[in-house]
Amino acid sequence: MILLDTDVCIELLHGNKNVLRKRKEEEGAVAVSFMTAAELYYGAAKSNRATHNNEIVDEYLLTVNIIHSDNLITRTYGELKANLEKRGFPLTDADLFIASTAITRCEKLITGNVKHYKRIEELRIENWIR
Repeated sequence: MILLDTDVCIELLHGNKNVLRKRKEEEGAVAVSFMTAAELYYGAAKSNRATHNNEIVDEYLLTVNIIHSDNLITRTYGELKANLEKRGFPLTDADLFIASTAITRCEKLITGNVKHYKRIEELRIENWIR
């Protein structure tokens, strides 16, 4: 199973042809983190068309698996956050929860945000946006 980062989901919702093609080519299961779902709803809520965009997010989330947090994900989050802070490379909590979800539950993270995520050595990433 692969995990889609929030930026990739947004590109899908905006109709990015390259991302849509790669999504169509993906044969395995596709998931998003609970954090990505929250970020999508946040973006919808702050938009000028909140009701409409919330409905779009609702419909989109029916097409993917949503991975909810558990002890393994939260433990991995704590270890990643401590390790990155010690090395002087902190990441936002949202990115860390997404990375922790990918590490513990998925084969790789699909993201356009390679610069942030490449700091996490144990995380396999692939960029569909470039």
